[in-house]
Amino acid sequence: MLYVYIEKLLIGSNFNQDNYDQIMDLNQTFVSHLSCSLTGEKYDASEIHNLSKVGKPILVKYYLDQIKEKITKQEINQLNINGLWKYSFLLPVKKENRVSLNEVLTPLVTLNNVKKKIDYSGDIIVKDESYLPTASFKARGLCLAVSMAKQLGIKHMAIPTNGNAGAALAAYCARANIKCTVFCPEDTPEINVREINALGADTYLVNGFINECGKIVFEGKEETGWFDVSTLKEPYRIEGKKTMGLELAEQFNWELPDVIFYPTGGGTGLIGMWKAFNELEELGWISKKPRMVAVQSDGCAPIFKAWKENKEFADLWENPKTVASGIRVPIAVGDFLIIRALNESNGFSITVSDEEILNDRDFISKQDGLLMCPEGAATFSAFKKAIKQGLVSNNEKVVLFNCASGLKYPLSDVKSYLDKNTKVDYSKF
Repeated sequence: MLYVYIEKLLIGSNFNQDNYDQIMDLNQTFVSHLSCSLTGEKYDASEIHNLSKVGKPILVKYYLDQIKEKITKQEINQLNINGLWKYSFLLPVKKENRVSLNEVLTPLVTLNNVKKKIDYSGDIIVKDESYLPTASFKARGLCLAVSMAKQLGIKHMAIPTNGNAGAALAAYCARANIKCTVFCPEDTPEINVREINALGADTYLVNGFINECGKIVFEGKEETGWFDVSTLKEPYRIEGKKTMGLELAEQFNWELPDVIFYPTGGGTGLIGMWKAFNELEELGWISKKPRMVAVQSDGCAPIFKAWKENKEFADLWENPKTVASGIRVPIAVGDFLIIRALNESNGFSITVSDEEILNDRDFISKQDGLLMCPEGAATFSAFKKAIKQGLVSNNEKVVLFNCASGLKYPLSDVKSYLDKNTKVDYSKF
């Protein structure tokens, strides 16, 4: 009877906000079950889960056939909703449990001046995630994780972080009145640590890397009762990150770009977008999928190494070092999912140096006025290298992801000084 009623709402009428609200309010969600990403074993979506029984990420599955019957991409285009909750039909959260900080549709910024400077014929487009709450794309994943924590009755969440994920978790936990504990490597950028602390999380510096912070979280679960929200160690950060792909598809009028360059540490966003594209393809909303590119640093490149060696799983990267702290992840629990997405999309992995990253960050900001974070700048460095290696042709439509505001990272000192009490030498200007 439910679907008959919904059908009556849609047939012979213009699709509007009221129609959409009726569908989502009555249907709650279109989730069918959870599934181990490696074995396919099913799990109950109403229960709390971390990793599967074999220690691999758990993915959310949907009744896509039902979604296809009830909603079209043209109807989605008509909705005047700004932000990731526009795609709630492909998300697992019931409406009353949504925790929001007024997420927005992040803009596409075309690097027109850069394009001319490097003599590129195609389009170079940046999806600028710095517009999100806490000024980073981590807001997407943690928005969904905290919303689902609320839905499942979780009272305490803990996370290891290189900065931005901790800030996002702290913000959404504060909004949801959930206790938050965050562990940061001691060399995490100071502004990130201060932000996390200011947002109310119990914040700790650790003399180790993010995987060692993750060990503390894992080993403390039983004694503290906190929920481990480490990258890919629960099912829902992927669902938040996949909204980057859903937004991108709609922004391109359901005709996706040729190539996506994504800064890859834990890889949740790359995995999430590939999941989104597969779901959209099954819905019949897109006809082609882009090549996916995992961008890593020369100083921390476990995914690149595994992909290059045609391995399914990556080895631990010893002594990881890079100025792009967000991609300084020496081992990723979803390594095989990243590599699978690269291979299925005919994509690739590529590395860049810290020198290239910092030089390109400055180059882009001075040419087109976009101050990218180091991880975002790394995608441009990788793009240039890919052109030289013949991996990208000169006329392709390319999307780069800027995952956070450049203001959250150390910038160059200003050393020029004028003394107001002395005569100004205007000849030097």
